[in-house]
Amino acid sequence: MKAEETVTIDLRGRSAFSDYMVIATGRSNRHVGAVAENVAKGLKETGVKNVHIEGLPNCDWVLIDSGDVIVHVFRPEVREFYNLERLWMQNTATAKSV
Repeated sequence: MKAEETVTIDLRGRSAFSDYMVIATGRSNRHVGAVAENVAKGLKETGVKNVHIEGLPNCDWVLIDSGDVIVHVFRPEVREFYNLERLWMQNTATAKSV
């Protein structure tokens, strides 16, 4: 789906709710929704159960919680506003661009 600026943040040992956080950008609301739906479909096809999705009606920011991995798909200006990378990467170098 060609999500842009995809970053993976290792949360092991820093968070009780997840091991990894993936942050990606979609070019428009429609693109954000398509990326999120494709990720959720892929998770379900690989056997991940209880995938929880928030934000699909507006598609400014869609959160996909699969337990061990949380995926955030943002529109560019929403990603810049919330800046989750800065919040979770302070004092560490655990993020990897994909």
